[in-house]
Amino acid sequence: MTTFSDLLRRELARDPGRPLVTFYDHASGERTELSVTTYANWVAKAASLLVEEHDLERGDALCVDLPAHWLGPVLLGAAWSAGLVVVGPEEAGTADAVVCGPATLPAHAARADDVPVLACALLPMGVRFAEPLPEGVHDVGVEIWGQPDAFTAWDPPAADDPALRGPGLDLTQAELWSAAAAGTLVTDGGRLLSAANPASPPEIATFTEPLARGGSLVLVAHPDPARLESTSADERVTDRDQSTRS
Repeated sequence: MTTFSDLLRRELARDPGRPLVTFYDHASGERTELSVTTYANWVAKAASLLVEEHDLERGDALCVDLPAHWLGPVLLGAAWSAGLVVVGPEEAGTADAVVCGPATLPAHAARADDVPVLACALLPMGVRFAEPLPEGVHDVGVEIWGQPDAFTAWDPPAADDPALRGPGLDLTQAELWSAAAAGTLVTDGGRLLSAANPASPPEIATFTEPLARGGSLVLVAHPDPARLESTSADERVTDRDQSTRS
């Protein structure tokens, strides 16, 4: 498998109903679970939003500046479906579009006149912001719901397309998924418990490895050390990364 789209098609054909991303916020009590099918639907909607509504094209750079949240893997998948290269906030000033959350919105709102700035409220069910956004900023919770549940790129990404760029990182789609398949964070078919941010280039393997190895991610935001053991047991976790070990 050399592109994200190849991998997602494989998982949809293999076991579409299995959990892929299970998200906990220990501070708010939220639990959200995305099966492979539900994840694919969200990816399709997000990719259509980026391409059809905001005119991003294969090879463009998307800055994903989100905290640990289930929308992070969704936006990563959307970018790779469309052939975009994902960059971190350190390259936001040169990115062709930015996706951010409430905490980092003030840092990006000033660019809304020049590039698409899409903000995620990070509320349950991906709903809209309760308050008006700065002029020119787009609310993902408003715009994403009208997008289709399927996406086919008119200019499909190839294995040698850039996929990820960051400090010490410059990976094509093929290199990204080859590294993920050879990774050691999760066993084949296993469930990885992590409190790391999968949308951050240094920690992106917490999502790419479970996908490449037929496993799943249990992602915890604002982890409560006293609750990690019960979360691990409830979700039948098989592997834990350093962020969830005392």
